[in-house]
Amino acid sequence: MPEQAKGPDLAKGPDLAKGPYLAKGPYLAKGKVICAGLGPGDPDLMSVKSDRIVRAARHVAYFRKPGRPGMARQIVEGMLRADAVEYPMEYPITTEVPVDSPEYNFQLAQFYDLWAQRLAALALTEEVVVLCEGDPFLYGSFQHLWSRLKAQTEVEVVAGIPGMVGCWNRAGLPITWGDDILTVLAGTLPEAELLAQMQSSDALVVMKTGRNLPKVARALAAAGRLEDAVLVERGTMSGERIRPLAGLDAADCPYFAIVLVHGHGRRPQIGGPE
Repeated sequence: MPEQAKGPDLAKGPDLAKGPYLAKGPYLAKGKVICAGLGPGDPDLMSVKSDRIVRAARHVAYFRKPGRPGMARQIVEGMLRADAVEYPMEYPITTEVPVDSPEYNFQLAQFYDLWAQRLAALALTEEVVVLCEGDPFLYGSFQHLWSRLKAQTEVEVVAGIPGMVGCWNRAGLPITWGDDILTVLAGTLPEAELLAQMQSSDALVVMKTGRNLPKVARALAAAGRLEDAVLVERGTMSGERIRPLAGLDAADCPYFAIVLVHGHGRRPQIGGPE
C-alpha cells in the first residue's frame, strides 16, 4: 500500500465548543460525507457510481483492525488518486470480549462518537468518502456513524451488492424459489434463538460466523439443516472457498465467511405442483 498523503491533524477531534455540527437546526457544512458501498469484495462487482466516487475522492476513511490493511481498503487498492488523504478508523476492540458485555458497548460507542465528530469537522469544508464493503445499510459499521452524523452534516449513502448476494451467486444455486421465506441471522445470536429461526425458515443466511461457527453448526444439526448448509469463505475475493459445512472443522473459520441454506420452494413445472 502506498504511503498515505498527509492530511489535517484529526487526532484530537474537533473543538466541541464550536462548529455548526452542534446546531439543533439544519447543518451548515459546505462539504458532506459519502459512504460508498463497495460490494462483496470483487472490485468488478462495485457499482459504476461507487467506482466513480472512490476514484475522485480527496479524503478517504475506512474501518480496520489495528495492524491490518482493512478489507474495504484492499478492495480499492490501485483506485485512489495519488494525493488522496487516508483516515484509517481502527476499531479499539473486535472479538476480544463478548458483544453483549458493557465493556464492548462502551468502547465501540466511544469509538463511533469520536469518529463521527472527526468526520463532521472535516465535512465542514471537504467531501469525505467512507468505504464500506457490501451494502452500508446491511450490518455495515457505517450505520453507527450515520446515526450520529445525519443531524450534523449532509450524508449520502451509495448502495452496494451485499456480501451474501455475492456468496450465493458464487455457490451456484438460487437462494429462494417461489414463496420461500429467507431469514438472515447473525451468528452472535444465542444458540436457542438460532435453532428456532432455522426450524421455521425455508432458506437461511448466517452472517458473523468466525468463532461462532461451532454454535451455528450445532444449531443447524439440531434443526436438521446441517447437510444442506454451505460455507462460503471470502466470497468473490482472492482465496475464496465454497464447501459443504457438514464434516468441516467448525473451529477453523475466517471472519469473512457466510453460511447458506438454499430454499426449495414452488416453481412452475409442467405436470408438477402449482
